[in-house]
Amino acid sequence: MTNLSIRPATPVDIPAITRIYAHAVRHGTASFELEPPDEAEMSRRQRALLDGGYPYLVAEIGRAVAGYAYAGPYRARPAYRFSVENSIYIAPDMHRRGIGRVLLDRLIAECEARGFRLMIAVIGDSAQTPSIELHRIAGFQLVGALEGVGYKFERWLDTVLMQRPLGKGRSAPP
Repeated sequence: MTNLSIRPATPVDIPAITRIYAHAVRHGTASFELEPPDEAEMSRRQRALLDGGYPYLVAEIGRAVAGYAYAGPYRARPAYRFSVENSIYIAPDMHRRGIGRVLLDRLIAECEARGFRLMIAVIGDSAQTPSIELHRIAGFQLVGALEGVGYKFERWLDTVLMQRPLGKGRSAPP
């Protein structure tokens, strides 16, 4: 990908991020949301992650946002503070170009630099083969699947769980 660049997301990116996410909500199973949030809500979510010290990235081709990725807390209780959940969304006309892989690699590096020790992928729908394969190639291992935990598009959806150690992982205390 010749003119792809990855950079930290800013509030200026919210309109493009909102459009990309809205398409994923309306047409895909990567998110179990049923109605896409508006720009104000997406801005609030971005600010909360950035204020919490989590990485939030955009991929650009030229000056257009082609996708975005972020890490956030896996769960709220303090013992989970070294584990993060990742999210990656690619513009619908930019799929299958390697953008997700570049974003995921950078997100992993950013999380390691911040001292996180485990990244968890919560993949909506066991039929999401491209996302499962992307994570496998990036070193994630399948942990399991929660069967039929979501209902969207008139069908029950599984959630696939994958994980990848970051930095020293669990081999040493933080």
